[in-house]
Amino acid sequence: MSSARPPDGTLGFVHVDMDAFFASVELRRHPELQGQPVVVGGTGDRGVVAAASYEARLYGIHSAMPSTRARRACPHAVFLPGDHAHYAEVSTEVMAILRDTTPLVEPLSLDEAFLDVRGALHGEDRAAELAAEIRARVLRDLRLTCSVGVATNKFIAKLATERAKPSPSARGPVFGSGVFVVPAGEELAFLHPIPVRELWGVGPATGRKLSGMGIETVGDLATQPLSRIEAGVGRAAGAHLHALANGRDERPVEVDQELKSIGHEETFARDLVVIEDIRPHLVRMADAVAARLRKGSVLGRTVTIKVRFADFTTITRSITLSEPIDGARVIATEAETMLARLDPTPGVRLFGVSLSQLVDGSIRQLSLDEVAGPAWTDADAVIDDIRDRFGSSAIGPAALARPGEGLRRFEVGQQQWGPDERP
Repeated sequence: MSSARPPDGTLGFVHVDMDAFFASVELRRHPELQGQPVVVGGTGDRGVVAAASYEARLYGIHSAMPSTRARRACPHAVFLPGDHAHYAEVSTEVMAILRDTTPLVEPLSLDEAFLDVRGALHGEDRAAELAAEIRARVLRDLRLTCSVGVATNKFIAKLATERAKPSPSARGPVFGSGVFVVPAGEELAFLHPIPVRELWGVGPATGRKLSGMGIETVGDLATQPLSRIEAGVGRAAGAHLHALANGRDERPVEVDQELKSIGHEETFARDLVVIEDIRPHLVRMADAVAARLRKGSVLGRTVTIKVRFADFTTITRSITLSEPIDGARVIATEAETMLARLDPTPGVRLFGVSLSQLVDGSIRQLSLDEVAGPAWTDADAVIDDIRDRFGSSAIGPAALARPGEGLRRFEVGQQQWGPDERP
């Protein structure tokens, strides 16, 4: 993993966040919906909101809200199923624009990234100007808007972006400057009035602890002795929060972040209580995970299944293999072994399969079976070739074939926001 040089107090850290990204991309595809409250995500009763247009946000709708609750908040909203593949394509275009400014780009998600532009300043304090140029190009080339924060470190730049964001109204987004700059030397004046719950790492539990200590703002936290903060929220968390409250963030922009795991999970439209009903979904996920592993030229050693029951109790089970793999057959076999040891009768709401402990796939140690003759790796290579030529649904496990429907493969991003159909 490579990174930029550490922070040095120069006004050169930029945070870019697309405005209501998924909703804005859908509005670009459906201009007839402009001005209407639009909600993107899982449209079924078990779906969640991925994004809401600014017209919808006026009704209190926000990401991660259950779709049923969003419908109650705004019955006349237009609900659209998420299209992860398309959003990923647009994200690639966004990141290309950012990398035209500097090669030091750290994507945080499809719609958000940090940039280190210190090397692009040419000796001048042009960070704010570069930020405005990025925003103007995104609007001109992609017909989308973004908000940009500029500061002397990543943490403050991200908070600055929130100040640059549009505000919701019945007539759509009300845009402000679009770029907010926290000048060098003014970090604490910017930070200290902010509610402490906005600090990175302050969740509901930590927020309650801090409030119980009489700490409501970042300034309150910054003036407390470090020992008191550590006693209240723990040593590691206390040191982290105290540093942020005093404007210290030494994290560089990390350009090449190592992939930790590859996986898929699915929320079912109805609870499944029989293992035989779960197995086809398991096979689909194992096939999709294996295909992504091979496409990324990586192998993995640890197979994990994730099960969420009807009462939202969630468990994981893992097995670590002696050799790294990228084959669907082995992934499915190990996942089925772990699944067979669980009782699904309470009702399985969500199931997932993933592979971790990833390593470079270009160096593979052959097994004795592979040395002796053709193996499953050869079959996998042929499958990949067929899919590359004829499409992802051209070939797959027989268990996924449905009469009159063909193969039901699991695609990247599918089910990310829950099922679209009603139970």
